[in-house]
Amino acid sequence: MFVCSGNICRSPLAEAIFASLVRAEGLEDRFELDSAGTGDWHEGDRADPRARRVGESHGVPVTSVARAVRDADFERFDLILAMDRGHRQELLARSPARHRHKIEMMRAYDRPGADPDVPDPYYGGFEGFE
Repeated sequence: MFVCSGNICRSPLAEAIFASLVRAEGLEDRFELDSAGTGDWHEGDRADPRARRVGESHGVPVTSVARAVRDADFERFDLILAMDRGHRQELLARSPARHRHKIEMMRAYDRPGADPDVPDPYYGGFEGFE
C-alpha cells in the first residue's frame, strides 16, 4: 500500500505505476495493491487531474479513488510505503506494534543517498507531478 497525505497525488500515482509494472510482468495474482491518505480530506475523490494527466502521458491510468488509511490496513498489507517522513511517523504512531516493521519509506528503494521524501507536488505545477 502506498500512503501520502490526501491520497490524490503521490500515492495514487505510485500505485498506478507499480500496478502497470506488475501487469507488464504478468504478476497480478501475486499482488494486492492500494493507496490511501493519512487524512480523509479527499475521501471519495479521484486523483488530482495533474496526476492523472502524467499517468496517461506515460500509458499508466491513474484510476484510484481517495480514501484514508484504516486500522485494518496494518493487518491487510505486507508492505506500507510512506511518501515522506511525516507520513511514516503518523503511520508508526497509528500502527499496532506487531505491524510497524511493514512501514517503510517509498524512496528506500531509490538510489543510495536520495532524499528520503517524495516531494509533494500539490501546490506546484504539472512538472512536480512528472
